[in-house]
Amino acid sequence: MDFSFTDEQSMLRDTVASYLADHYDFDARRAAVQSEPGWRPQVWKAFADELGILGAAFPESLGGLGGGATETMVIMEEFGKALVVEPYVGTVVIGGGFLKHAAHPGAADLIGSIIAGDATMAFAYAEPQGRYNLADLKTTATKSGTGFTLNGQKAVVIGAPWATHLIVTARTAGGQRDRQGVSVFLVEAAATGITRRDYPTVDGFRASEVTFEAVQVPAEALIGVVDQGLPLVERVMDEAIAATCAEACGVFRRLQDGTVEYTKQRKQFGQPISQFQVLQHRMVDMFIQLEQSISLTYLATIRLAEDAERAKAVAAAKVQIGKAARFIGQNAIQLHGGMGMTDELAIGHYFKRATMIENAFGSTDHHLARFEALSLGKAA
Repeated sequence: MDFSFTDEQSMLRDTVASYLADHYDFDARRAAVQSEPGWRPQVWKAFADELGILGAAFPESLGGLGGGATETMVIMEEFGKALVVEPYVGTVVIGGGFLKHAAHPGAADLIGSIIAGDATMAFAYAEPQGRYNLADLKTTATKSGTGFTLNGQKAVVIGAPWATHLIVTARTAGGQRDRQGVSVFLVEAAATGITRRDYPTVDGFRASEVTFEAVQVPAEALIGVVDQGLPLVERVMDEAIAATCAEACGVFRRLQDGTVEYTKQRKQFGQPISQFQVLQHRMVDMFIQLEQSISLTYLATIRLAEDAERAKAVAAAKVQIGKAARFIGQNAIQLHGGMGMTDELAIGHYFKRATMIENAFGSTDHHLARFEALSLGKAA
């Protein structure tokens, strides 16, 4: 597959990589995730003001730089290399994706706030009983005057402690698992009736269990068409998966490079363990998994604009990412020995992030079944 980056995209990569090298080394990142807020708002503002990357993937008509999915992929791969925790996927990819695809009346103003670094968003879609079925919803939105009333609970809402707004899926009609009857709402995080239980995730991010109790939202909070929100959710979710796959490629690169470097330093029997042929074979297999992940991520990114092929390409990429996360991550830890899982060594943190990505937005088994169903012409 011939995939060449433009000069502007290569410059974007270099700019992001340079900033992260100067401001996001492992020790700084470790201190940030262990702090009470769990992130650095000043870094988020720097993404907006110094780098301008929060607007890189938005069209110029909405105040962005005119980029798209490829720019997101470039940014996310560099974020993966640095284990960036700031909520780029939740805010720019998911929040911004819903606003621009649905042509929301307030899209211009809200996307402007995202680009300026003033608005952050989190996607509240998962429910304890739902597994990976996006239509399995107990959260309801009932008509109330000119607006809606939200009731329900959302689980593992990544980035919710930092969010100014929540994107919420709720059932407005139909049965619990019906494809029809799903609607999407934009809700201010500080709205009356919302309660959160915040906690850190194993990879250093922050998440919340979010409960909605008689939360009143105006009619303008609806994103897209009432009762017909599931196709929009699936589209934005695929874009988020592709972005996360790109992040995974950055994580895998660091796991691979870190392992190769360590085996050149670690000695046994008077020579570096990198000289042992069996370990060389293992690292070559890790490299192959990395390259396959990159290729399928590029393909998925290209296919995002093609409705007929988008879902299948994204599912294939996520299956490869899941397999590679396990193979590269586990072998990196094994070749480092017991010290690989210590908190002081970066490799263990990359392994934790790879493990979380493996199951983010659907497990390997889920996306393998999804790919099979799509290949056979069935509904995903």
